[in-house]
Amino acid sequence: MAIIYNEKNRIFKLDTKNTTYLIGLSPEGYVGHIYYGEKLKTDDAYYLLRTEEPPYTPSVNKREKSAFLDFYPMEYPTGGIGDYRESCLNVRNSDGRMGCEIFYDSYSIMAGKPGLDGLPASFGKDDEVSTLEITCVDKILGLKVILSYSAFENEDVITRNVRVENEGSENLKVEKIYSACLDMDNEDFELITLHGTWARERHIQRRSVYLGRQNVSSAKGESGHQEHPFVALVTPNTTQDTGRVYAMNFVYSGNFIGQVERTQFDAVRMVMGISQEEFCWNLRPGEKFQAPETVMVFSDEGLGKMTRSFHDFYRNHMIRSPYKHKSRPILINNWEATYFDFNTDKLLDIAREAKKDGIEMLVMDDGWFGERNSDDCSLGDWVVNEKKITGGLKHLVDEVNKIGLKFGIWFEPEMISPNSDLYRKHHDWAIHIEGREATQSRQQYVLDLSNPEVLDHAYESVAKILRSANIEYVKWDMNRQLSDLGSNYLDKDSQQELFHRYVLGVYRMQERLITEFPDLLLENCSGGGARFDPGMLYYSPQIWCSDDTDAVERLEIQEGTALIYPLSTIGAHVSDCPNHSVGRMTPFETRGNVALAGTFGYELDITKIPQEDRKMIPEQTKMYHKYHELVREGDYYRIASYSQNHTHDCYVVCSKDKKEALMTYVQVRGVPNAKSKKIKLKGLNPDFVYRLEGTDMFYTGEMLMKGGFLVKDMWGDAVSRLYHFIKCEA
Repeated sequence: MAIIYNEKNRIFKLDTKNTTYLIGLSPEGYVGHIYYGEKLKTDDAYYLLRTEEPPYTPSVNKREKSAFLDFYPMEYPTGGIGDYRESCLNVRNSDGRMGCEIFYDSYSIMAGKPGLDGLPASFGKDDEVSTLEITCVDKILGLKVILSYSAFENEDVITRNVRVENEGSENLKVEKIYSACLDMDNEDFELITLHGTWARERHIQRRSVYLGRQNVSSAKGESGHQEHPFVALVTPNTTQDTGRVYAMNFVYSGNFIGQVERTQFDAVRMVMGISQEEFCWNLRPGEKFQAPETVMVFSDEGLGKMTRSFHDFYRNHMIRSPYKHKSRPILINNWEATYFDFNTDKLLDIAREAKKDGIEMLVMDDGWFGERNSDDCSLGDWVVNEKKITGGLKHLVDEVNKIGLKFGIWFEPEMISPNSDLYRKHHDWAIHIEGREATQSRQQYVLDLSNPEVLDHAYESVAKILRSANIEYVKWDMNRQLSDLGSNYLDKDSQQELFHRYVLGVYRMQERLITEFPDLLLENCSGGGARFDPGMLYYSPQIWCSDDTDAVERLEIQEGTALIYPLSTIGAHVSDCPNHSVGRMTPFETRGNVALAGTFGYELDITKIPQEDRKMIPEQTKMYHKYHELVREGDYYRIASYSQNHTHDCYVVCSKDKKEALMTYVQVRGVPNAKSKKIKLKGLNPDFVYRLEGTDMFYTGEMLMKGGFLVKDMWGDAVSRLYHFIKCEA
């Protein structure tokens, strides 16, 4: 068992393959954080709680209880009792007073890991994960707080979640509930976060941790383009290969906060959870509230080891789809090819030409339903427009299948257009504030998924279409955030539950979808990559990474995404040039090489692109099939970052057995009078001899990693090459 309790020392010890997490209990029953880091042989570390130092513990000196609480390293701090740092739990009683103080009550240790009711959560077999539940109580409130920790041994991951239960007789209001806290001494930490905007998602930002509070957050009703539910503390000079990293990633697709606070005693508190913005949950007697899960990773070998821990963890313990270890079909999506201007004949023309070049699926994007000829109408009217789709949807799908392609379709089921039959019939189904003109975005509103009737209608709108034809892929989009928070379904005391209930509604719909259609390939999307988070991976094995399909722009976007998420989850396609987002001209080969670091497909009109580009598509589809297993299952190593050096980008994917490696090199900007570039590979076996495929060049793994490989004969901007190294068998 990876988790033990030392009753004598009052210490819980959680071990993974390379890390240890220690939790201690003070004499009063405060649950304290002792240690998180490299694996320890023993748990003899109670002294690290500093309970022998002034002002001592409240059991010794209650006079200075507040001073004690303001420095004691809490596992789960609560508000209103004297700890003036960021709290994780604020509860208001029936008299309107806020204050909560929890003390240790009991514990349980179990093999395996329970699921979380209504929420996405990691999973594992009994021999893969162990779970500790520490039960704490606030006897005054009649509140039980269960702190849950799961240790995934092989991936060096610890997950945390919190559940509160009202066992008293009063109505309580939970005004804040975070999922994880980490209290540590400062190590001159720097903070790494992911920032962006639409079409520029998840750019890496790194800065010093100063006194006070720094956070990333979303109050948009989704995890969002601008910030990401990820924070990492790193020691100075941490690189891909060296330094200490403490990382948190939130398994949730709604409002969140990830915050770091440096205190007066030069300690650091890192927290992660649901944002307080417009959140309050009524907890009536006998009711429970389950907070989402947080994934924690510690690495003592830099960011690269952190990345590979996250990748393995999400591949093995978060994604459930039957596609998670399977090749994804190479698709062509008609959006950038046609936008709203298409019909059955046009789609079949694309399908016929695509089939010739090895493409395996046609995806019909926005514009197939209602009166949808622009983005200003018809969301909610999920009825096939037979003026466009002549003969009906089943006819189209059958014809595409006859050509030899699978068929996929686009939906935006969470939305409603003011100009729609559904809105004219059920305007009260939209999230809005009575008496106030609702805010439009993209000329659409958001459906109130807290209402079971609305949720059922939205789900059936999708399901009835899928039942009508052989549809094997769904692109699930969401193109605006929530505003005008008002629900005609919820009572006046429950309006602040809307944000969270909305997210639970999304999860409920997608759970129903993959249950009724278990073989469906679901790809989530939100204006590109606004809802790219672990919560959505629980339902779909891939997420559209960004609406920016330009290969050069994608380098930074995909680098930031791959910092946490496996390449197999990153929706990445080849698009036409000049690129629809930025107008850039990029060689077709480079567009394919960059898209290979993700789920591979096309966003273009194959019937109209230049012949020299068209001729490369069969080569690219063969390339995908050759490398897809390596890219999907292999270990990812970042070599060079265009965002840092402004000239080139480079990364390697190495098989688990280290018998092959694929290096992608992109020269973004050509430099005159330059020599070859020396690239030191990573992840190889130093004792293996590798041949560079397509040549008679042989290298030891040691030489490639220590001496380096010479990239030469690169001329031009945005040019790229793939280098495939294969172990030579004796």
